[in-house]
Amino acid sequence: MRRRRSLSKVTDHAPSHEELLELVGAAGRVADHSELKPWRLIELRGDDRETLGRAINKASGEKGVSPKPLRAPLLVAVVSSYRKSDKVPRWEQEAVASGVAHALSLLLDEAGWGVIWRTGHYTRAKAVAKAHGLRKNEELLGWLYVGGKPERTRESRDKVIDAAAFVSRMPQPKKAL
Repeated sequence: MRRRRSLSKVTDHAPSHEELLELVGAAGRVADHSELKPWRLIELRGDDRETLGRAINKASGEKGVSPKPLRAPLLVAVVSSYRKSDKVPRWEQEAVASGVAHALSLLLDEAGWGVIWRTGHYTRAKAVAKAHGLRKNEELLGWLYVGGKPERTRESRDKVIDAAAFVSRMPQPKKAL
């Protein structure tokens, strides 16, 4: 995890469907209150990416195919599939879907693939939702763009996080004088 970094440029090589399924099986083990499995993934390869490119352009009021989805040979659309629950709020279900996507990105990176999670206003566009076949209880959270790591990819520097800046204790009540 310390060496992981997003790769915006990848080669045309991508994991097979079977390799992807194996990694998704592991990523799907994230914490999931009530085991609702409020997520699904959509695999986009080949012409699927052009279909998405047309939907992106339609959402922007443009004609033709946006080249954005063609930047990687495999896109994995991350979908939050909300389930009715009295115990698990919508935000928590979206957190599970995000957790699966993040875990999958880490697993893909560990397996030697280049990955970047792309989002943006297109994720909420009707044309894009329709292209993905989203249901009324679903929202697109973005896409993992996956491909081979280019040979000249510079080695990632360990990015040291100042953990003390992000970890604190619960405030204690003030004592009466």
